[in-house]
Amino acid sequence: MPDFESENRLRRIAGCQDLEQLKSIRIAEQQKLEEELHSSDSPLLVNRLNKLHDGIISKAVHLAENDLARKGHGAPPVPYAYLLFGSGGRSEQTMHSDQDSGLVYADSLDAGTAERSRTYFTQFSEAVVDSLLFLGYPLCEGKVLSSNADWRMTLDEWRNKLDGWFADPSWESVRYLLITADARAVTGDTGLAAQLQEHFYNELANHPSIAGRMLENTLRHKVLVGFFGQLLPERYGSDAGTVDIKYGAYIPMVNAFRLLAVREGIRATGTLERIEKLQQARALSSEEAEEARQAFAFVLKMRLIGKIIPAQLGRELTVSLKESLKAGRKIQSKLQGEMKHRFGGR
Repeated sequence: MPDFESENRLRRIAGCQDLEQLKSIRIAEQQKLEEELHSSDSPLLVNRLNKLHDGIISKAVHLAENDLARKGHGAPPVPYAYLLFGSGGRSEQTMHSDQDSGLVYADSLDAGTAERSRTYFTQFSEAVVDSLLFLGYPLCEGKVLSSNADWRMTLDEWRNKLDGWFADPSWESVRYLLITADARAVTGDTGLAAQLQEHFYNELANHPSIAGRMLENTLRHKVLVGFFGQLLPERYGSDAGTVDIKYGAYIPMVNAFRLLAVREGIRATGTLERIEKLQQARALSSEEAEEARQAFAFVLKMRLIGKIIPAQLGRELTVSLKESLKAGRKIQSKLQGEMKHRFGGR
């Protein structure tokens, strides 16, 4: 069924002439979506919000490209794809998500084009990151940004980088591989992103031992629910008494379903789509998949609200939250059992 509201938003974004106009549209449209927060179906709301983000980011990229051309830098020397990682790559951004970005561009046939490409895409990426910062997207604290040369490379350089991470199963390398598993092209030559993804999965198949390290990283964040199903709020500091939905529910579930999907060679990046594909691959039973869908959809909605105080939730929401957290803990237990069985881990 067509989502005419989202289509109208994207048409308004496409007609923007500058960043000021684009910023006004983002503020106005997010306010409308925030008003729907408590009454809307959560996957639909998240889908609409992320279509808005995709439209805003894509337009900012194109405005930066046009601005460089006006300043005499010409058109991009070779094709490129602008990548999103993290919640952007999964199409699960909130109202206030930060930038997690990268860039892959085509390899050059000669040294002159290669040098022009390096210079152009350095300026281009810096312009895009600055534009998105102006539009209200904070910088990634971990510097996963297209303006950082570590995340802006030719396709061959990206392949070599992945090869190095797979060959060195350190904690940082595994973290970078898991970040890359969520990569999605928001605009540009999607074929470049597809080739990067293809190399990732080929190398994963060639390094089966990396899966054990991925499990260790994945289980770092625990679901905040006790043995008897009680909520586990923050105990200290200014957030004492609150439940951190992002790190206590959302991130653990994202991590678990991402790893299950990666193991099965599933290329989807969104968590709900990963759950669907896992059911199709029979890596999850229909009962497990349905429980996971309901739990994750609820967590997505609560994540839009942010840190919550359990006492203020009311009985119905508290029960739903507990059930969702129990489902998250169940999937983590499934992974822990697999870790012990396959890799002799804890």
